[in-house]
Amino acid sequence: MFITADQITAANKTNLDAFTGLSTKAFSGFEKLVELNLAAAKAVLTESFHHAQSLLAAKDLQQVMTLQTGLVGPAAEKAAAYSRHVYGITVETSAEFTKAFEAQAAESQKTMTKALDSLSKNAPAGTESAVAVLKSALASSQNAIESAQSTAKKALAMAESNVAAVTEHALSAAAAVSKKA
Repeated sequence: MFITADQITAANKTNLDAFTGLSTKAFSGFEKLVELNLAAAKAVLTESFHHAQSLLAAKDLQQVMTLQTGLVGPAAEKAAAYSRHVYGITVETSAEFTKAFEAQAAESQKTMTKALDSLSKNAPAGTESAVAVLKSALASSQNAIESAQSTAKKALAMAESNVAAVTEHALSAAAAVSKKA
């Protein structure tokens, strides 16, 4: 089995296309984070000015304390919402990378299987055991990849569950603090 110039060119084009696609996805995720941060900064700035004006308009210390403690709940909710947005962008971007990786791994697996089949058909007599070892190694590597992908998906699901639980707990704690004030 010989590799031709056309095969090398096709492989290079495929790799360049994959790199271009992943770079575009990474940049898109970065762009979403920048937009989110700009919107969050603008909102914080606007709310800070409104809060400062409210504090200046307060008639007594009790009103100032009420204004200050009234910030805790909404601030925690906004921080949790911001975290959910960042997490969502991260999960979306990583899911696109995972999808691309899985597609590339499947294509590589198909190519390797095809090459091994060709090798086994054209192998000289007496090399059957070596070809069998290669096929076994290929099957083992495929099983390892599938196991790693399954484990990664389970870990991601667990992380999502933990983030949701922590966020809910933080919001409950902030609500409790707001009610006490």
